[in-house]
Amino acid sequence: MKDYKNPWAWIPSLYLAEGFPYVLVMTVSVILYKNLGIGNAEIAFYTSWLYLPWVIKPFWSPMVDLVKTKRWWIYSMQLLLSVGLAGIAFSLPTTYFFQASLAFFYLMAFSSATHDIAADGFYMLGLNEKDQSLFVGIRNIFYRLSNIFGQGVLVMIAGYLMNRMESPAVAWSWVFGLCAVIMATMGIYHFFILPRPQSDTTNNQRSIKELFVSFFSKKGIWTALAFILLYRLGEAQLTKIASPFLLEARENMGLGITTETVGLIYGTIGVIALLLGGILGGILAAKHGLKKWIWPMVLAMNIPNLAYVYLAYALPENTWVVTACIAIEQLGYGFGFTAFMLYLIQVSKGPYQTAHYALCTGFMALGMMLPGMVAGYIQEWLGYGQFFIWVCLCTIPGMLLIPKLKIE
Repeated sequence: MKDYKNPWAWIPSLYLAEGFPYVLVMTVSVILYKNLGIGNAEIAFYTSWLYLPWVIKPFWSPMVDLVKTKRWWIYSMQLLLSVGLAGIAFSLPTTYFFQASLAFFYLMAFSSATHDIAADGFYMLGLNEKDQSLFVGIRNIFYRLSNIFGQGVLVMIAGYLMNRMESPAVAWSWVFGLCAVIMATMGIYHFFILPRPQSDTTNNQRSIKELFVSFFSKKGIWTALAFILLYRLGEAQLTKIASPFLLEARENMGLGITTETVGLIYGTIGVIALLLGGILGGILAAKHGLKKWIWPMVLAMNIPNLAYVYLAYALPENTWVVTACIAIEQLGYGFGFTAFMLYLIQVSKGPYQTAHYALCTGFMALGMMLPGMVAGYIQEWLGYGQFFIWVCLCTIPGMLLIPKLKIE
């Protein structure tokens, strides 16, 4: 391997850089726009469109193989992400902040999805087989740490600044300016520190047509795709409304929690619970197999959604009660999501496993994007309480398909 570098010098930072922009685009954008007075329907609709790059990612992933090296794509996308973050920072205090910042968020979404393709491919090129096995857990930990920093620490910083500045837009502008500096630093760092493996070339031997034909000719693929699209039908809508509900004023039937506290409860404690649930799910599935644990995991993911029904009707003022409800829901989600990811791996098995897995994740993103687009309109029509009941009902179609699936 040419120009070997200690993996500890670049694996943690690479996966911090992969998770950081994703959480800003998908989660922090929702909190930002709620703070700036945008309605739930507009927030859910426009931020759901940000899933599009991950939906179509499999169709342009060959470009990363054909043009330049994966190393080049990694630091180039990180620098482009820093430009997008700076654009958001400068646009927020302006009159047309919503349109301008959304444009930069879309730039970030496409850059982040492209970065994912390059980073995951480079991981296999830059490490030998022994190190690949050793660092698979390390990379997941640092990816989750970036989530905690993004939707936890940064949101708390934004809340702190909002309490001390006249304008929420200016407070968030400083936060995204900080993010731009962080991302630019990562891009410059990786330009110098990433190894230059000889296998990181621009050739591509795959037949694109054969890749798609083999995927859609798999036995039971249409039932599998229906399950992939429907499994997260409830969660796709809950994700877009959870933060606005926590931030909504109590006179509007929300919990009226401050941005700073949301960063702590939802972005920090919630993500830690999510991580613990995922670890537990992975241990049990590895020990006994997915077939044994599919139903407990599915139920663990969906039943805790009732916690939001309780919160919407009881409107508790005790922060510890709210924290416990969110932690339970996120713990169950992390535990149940393990089953979903393992099933995607099973569907992807074959000579094109990596590409087929990318296709599965594209359909998964589509299953998040489409329901999320209408979630805000449904919530405004039903109100928070009935909306969360609707979310619980939306978990049923996916569960009905489980007996029809081929699960190993």
